Amino acid sequence: MSPEPAEVAGRYFEAIARQDLDAAEECWALGGIDHLAPVGELRVPGEWREYFESLFAAFPDFRYEVLDTISEGERVVVHWRAAGKFTGRPFHRIRATGGRANAEGLDLLRVENGKIVRLDSYWDDAAVTRQIGLLPARDSRQERGLIALFNLRTRLRRRKATT
Repeated sequence: MSPEPAEVAGRYFEAIARQDLDAAEECWALGGIDHLAPVGELRVPGEWREYFESLFAAFPDFRYEVLDTISEGERVVVHWRAAGKFTGRPFHRIRATGGRANAEGLDLLRVENGKIVRLDSYWDDAAVTRQIGLLPARDSRQERGLIALFNLRTRLRRRKATT
């Protein structure tokens, strides 16, 4: 008898919280898809493992907490919170800034025969990039300057298109 989908989700998120990728991978069906909205689709195990190894290396103190879980049939929704300080290795070619990142998100999992076959994850990646210093703070002088440059480029492109 296969475990309930909520049990599988619970084991998976507990393993991620421990940074135990072997235990987390055991929750997946081979070839499963982890769709991280800000990142794209990752195949399990290869691309998925590479992403999480890189995340944990960049944020060595990464913490993960499940806030709520809702389960219906083969689908499970997990509301989570993650936090860590960007003090480790570069992440997506970005060098560690020492900034602390906090995020909340929702994951929708589909579990078949006791294994995750698909996970769709959603969070505000722009807020995370602001926290680590990649994007300027909201309503800051730097953000206003960036928006002004973007708007100037848009006007110049429109002008060029009409000539």
